[in-house]
Amino acid sequence: MTVPDAAFYFDLASPLAYLAAEQALHVLSGPVEWQPVLARELSNTESFEAHRRRTEEEIFRSEIERRAQALGLQPLRWPSPFPFDSTLAMRAATYAKSIGRTVSFAQAAFRQAFAGGRSLAEPDNVLIAAAACEMHPTAVLQCAELRSVHEQLAAATTQAARAGVSDVPAVRIDASVFAGEHGLAEAAAYLRRATFAYTSGARRSSATPPPTPPST
Repeated sequence: MTVPDAAFYFDLASPLAYLAAEQALHVLSGPVEWQPVLARELSNTESFEAHRRRTEEEIFRSEIERRAQALGLQPLRWPSPFPFDSTLAMRAATYAKSIGRTVSFAQAAFRQAFAGGRSLAEPDNVLIAAAACEMHPTAVLQCAELRSVHEQLAAATTQAARAGVSDVPAVRIDASVFAGEHGLAEAAAYLRRATFAYTSGARRSSATPPPTPPST
């Protein structure tokens, strides 16, 4: 048996992905790849611009704020404007992934946006998040404009869609995708079972005595 292939998909513009990101490291056991994707390119993404009536938007925001409070997070502060264009931030996240700093950058950027109330459409706010995980600002801005980084982000988004990811946040474990309000909890339970099956199988294999060599 092999270790489950697990990935956590996020877009830094999504407050729902922010809530999931604050929990993911605690509830998802074993190695999980954090994968930035452009949510607007997925088939069933929440644009957050659909809340045309003020009452609907207030209800939506109140629910997100309630969930943040229930998780023990800082009071949620909405960036202005919201929603914001996350293109630059997601390119920076893609660069961060290439140097092994996806998680630290994503968490810092999410907190800038939804704990600090700062739009990640503003380069300075992206650079503050980058500085928190020791990413050089010049390198971040230069690499965010590289064609290769654009292509990596586009390819990751396409691959996620082909794997069945239609919105963020989402967790993929092997061929199974978990999304929605309870997706993280369902993924965590599935991953625990899969990891247990793997480790149990490994223990059984190591406990099996080696075959007796043939007599000569």
